[in-house]
Order: sequence, then C-alpha cells, then structure tokens
Amino acid sequence: MTPTYRLHYAPDNASLVIRLALLELGQPFDTLLIDRRQRQQDSKGYRQLNPNGLIPVLETPDGPIFETAAILLWLADRHGALAPAPNSTGRAPFLKWLFFASNTLHADLRQLFYAEKYIGPDADLQQSLRTGMTRRLDTHLRNLDYAAGTDWLGGDSPSVLDLYLACQMRWMALYPAQHDRSWFNLDQYPALQAILVRLETRPSVHHAQEAEGLGPTPFTHPIHPTPPEGSAT
Repeated sequence: MTPTYRLHYAPDNASLVIRLALLELGQPFDTLLIDRRQRQQDSKGYRQLNPNGLIPVLETPDGPIFETAAILLWLADRHGALAPAPNSTGRAPFLKWLFFASNTLHADLRQLFYAEKYIGPDADLQQSLRTGMTRRLDTHLRNLDYAAGTDWLGGDSPSVLDLYLACQMRWMALYPAQHDRSWFNLDQYPALQAILVRLETRPSVHHAQEAEGLGPTPFTHPIHPTPPEGSAT
C-alpha cells in the first residue's frame, strides 16, 4: 500500500507520539530521519517544512503540518478515531486537556530539559528553574490523574491524549539525564499509570519499540533508547 503520510522524526522525540497515532489509525506512512546530532532540523529544506526547526513534521495530502497537538487533532478528525467526535459531549473536555498537555505540560517540560536556553549559563539559576518546573509538573500530573477515567483519557481504547501523555511521562522519567529525576514517581499517579500499563500491550507500541529502540516497557519502566538509526538528543 502506498504511504499516505511521511513523518519527519528523531528517535524518542515528539515524533514518537505521531508515530503511535498513525499506527493506531492503521494508516500507511514512511519516515525520514532528522539527525539531531547533525542539526538537520536547522537545514534549509527542513525549515521550509517547519520554520521553527522543531520535530516533528507530518507531510500530508493537504501539505506539511507541524506542532504535535495540531497533527494529532488533524489526524483524529480526518480519520474519525482516537478523539471524541466534534459534536459529542466529550469534545470540550478532551480539547481543554489536549491543549493543556501541549501548551502547559509540554512547555514546562521543555524548560526542565533545556533550562540553559531559558535562564542562561548560570548553573544555580538553571537548578532553581528545574526545581520550580518539577513542582509544577507534579501538580499537572495530579490534576490529569484526577481527570482520567473517561473515553478521552484512560478509556477502553486509547485517544491521542493518552498517547501524548504516555510519551511525556516517559521523558520525565529519563530526562534530563544528568540531573536528579527522583521527583518523578509513577506510583503517585495511579490512573495515569494504568493508562501506561494498557498502552504497553498495544501492537502500536510494540512496533514503535522496535522502530525507535525504546526497550520492553517504554512507559512504565523506561530505559534510554538504542535506536537503529539517529539519536534521541
């Protein structure tokens, strides 16, 4: 079957969320590695697809799309799966938490992972920022844990929000590699933990494990990836 989509990806980056969504939807796609070590995300060709130089980009019949939440919502609506229908009663709460995951949770993660880009070279200031971010992230997760248990978060079938949060929680457990991550304890968020356990049984996750070298339990007991090509950082 001819691929409908092309995913520009780097292992264990935000493109992982899109890979999982495409697999769950059963949509044919091919991938193109963006080598972060070679800074290919800053190349002229990639910047023509995403002027911000961020991963991922999904090439579609309607043109390239960037921003993780935008891609997820577009895919869910186009294929009528992985999200509440536009006119359903679950649509409003789904949208508010999806954009919370993107605009608040993911934004705070970036400050945790790349403190030097936000606060400058001072190590003490970087640590202060990271400490503040871990407190915020814990609050975010507790709020999401309380909200879980619906068709759009923790339901019988995964939603794009489930996939997005699972990847973000994986990254919390692993990164930044050189700093204390003891603040993150999956047991403190039992409803979210149950989502991660269920996802690890999905064929989509098994496929992604092999494609990006994620290890046997990529969400509940993650290890640093050993991808067959490219690098996570």
